[in-house]
Amino acid sequence: MAVGNDVLPTLYPVPGLRLATVSAGIKKPGRQDLVLIEAAPGSNCAAVFTQNAFCAAPITVAREHWQACGRQPRYLLVNTGNANAGTGKQGIADARATSEAVAALAEVTAEQVLPFSTGVIGEPLPIDKITAVLPAALEALSPEGWADAASGIMTTDTRPKASSKRFSVAGRDYVVTGIAKGAGMIRPNMATMLAYLGTDMAVAPELLQSALSEAVNISFNRITIDGDTSTNDACALVATGAAANELVSQQDSPEYQALLSSLQEVCVDLAQGLVRDGEGASKFVTVQVAGGRQEQECLDVAFTIAHSPLVKTALFASDPNWGRLLAAIGRAGVEDLDVNQVALYLNEVLIAERGCRAQSYTEEQGQQAMAPENIVIRVELNRGAAEAAVWTSDFSYDYVRINAEYRS
Repeated sequence: MAVGNDVLPTLYPVPGLRLATVSAGIKKPGRQDLVLIEAAPGSNCAAVFTQNAFCAAPITVAREHWQACGRQPRYLLVNTGNANAGTGKQGIADARATSEAVAALAEVTAEQVLPFSTGVIGEPLPIDKITAVLPAALEALSPEGWADAASGIMTTDTRPKASSKRFSVAGRDYVVTGIAKGAGMIRPNMATMLAYLGTDMAVAPELLQSALSEAVNISFNRITIDGDTSTNDACALVATGAAANELVSQQDSPEYQALLSSLQEVCVDLAQGLVRDGEGASKFVTVQVAGGRQEQECLDVAFTIAHSPLVKTALFASDPNWGRLLAAIGRAGVEDLDVNQVALYLNEVLIAERGCRAQSYTEEQGQQAMAPENIVIRVELNRGAAEAAVWTSDFSYDYVRINAEYRS
């Protein structure tokens, strides 16, 4: 079950990046479950990683390698079917072993290989299966490999997520393309479960990191499916410099601003795609909160609504149970909240104001507002000028089934 169109957009190759997707049979025989991404020499890489204290072994190793290679990795290795999380010292050794195997075949240093994993937590990584197919992965590398890679990184996802945008600055053409996976254990608090983006623009490392962090903050950090931050979250952006532009090193330059705008657009597209494919999702929900004193209190209200199991189950039932929304707003921790100033809307239907049901509201209006796949919950706090929005999904019977059967 998923919401909206499942057709991938046109994905533009990123000069300087090649991708390959092969089958290692990590969890299921024959499944395309291993992705290798190759970056041209000299490419810069920005990255953000999970803030979960129980971060997976590949996250620990990827972070170390990323720093050790001067944030210029040559290869990113991604496996699904096994998270290599909760695996202790052996997990670290296994993540390093896979990096060393790629490095030996590609004739680079192990520190130039960043490993990533996703799947079941607590099981040893089958490194023999991974290393056995690495020669085939290197042989299959192609600039056209984005669509296959988008499928290759999936776990409980029902469809791949990818986005791509071309843009021009001062007569020179550039591209941003990205893929992402994640359908459950999603409240990233930095990125998503896994996301990989590339551009052919030459960008200074510190500026590239700034662009990624800013784009992540308004996209992947504004989504939640179930409120759980994964042990394996990672998002990487590689800038190959293949466009041969002068190195972008100033935030106020037209090149940086154009890159940031396109990167934000791609990241928002990917983030919303994750929510639309949330485990068991039948609704795509935008929670808008306006009129706050600070953006953070708007986010607090929005996430409290988006995380509420009572709200999410009402959304699945198309039940305009507005009392659950008021309760969520009231417990969001907004200091000195005057409930008499709050107005609540479902799509464009005013449901509650002045602390109670709006006089104009009817149950029929509420049911009509809850019926579509796409729903907007809008809260007007009327205490300031700040605003924020987050995206979430509903909780269905299938969400419980998928997670109950995840390890079987």
